[in-house]
Amino acid sequence: MNNKPTKAFTLTCIAMLIAGTTAFVIGLSNATMELNEKGYYFAILIFGLFSFVSLQKNVRDKLEGLKISKAYSIMCWVSSGTAIALLAIGLINAELLLSEKGFYAMAYLLSGFAAITVQKNVRDSQSA
Repeated sequence: MNNKPTKAFTLTCIAMLIAGTTAFVIGLSNATMELNEKGYYFAILIFGLFSFVSLQKNVRDKLEGLKISKAYSIMCWVSSGTAIALLAIGLINAELLLSEKGFYAMAYLLSGFAAITVQKNVRDSQSA
């Protein structure tokens, strides 16, 4: 069975990663919030993307029978959950319109899902 993703799917995933992160960053640059708030949301974006990719790799390694330390596995889950929780807490407490909060949440989730999918596609392409 060929698990290699199609070129169209791979390019679409990369485009969604770019679209999500670009939208999030453009939203931050146009926001009227303080620079330290913008930095907070940007740091959460970068932290989240890294932790999601790391978690996906960890899960995939386990599925393929590679040895993964329990401590690293727990760290991946905790960091991914923490990234989402920090975004949620920040947005709940932010003085933003509900539509702005929704925009940041959706751009973040799109970026995170796309990062996971791009990592999966890379892994599938390498193993095929």
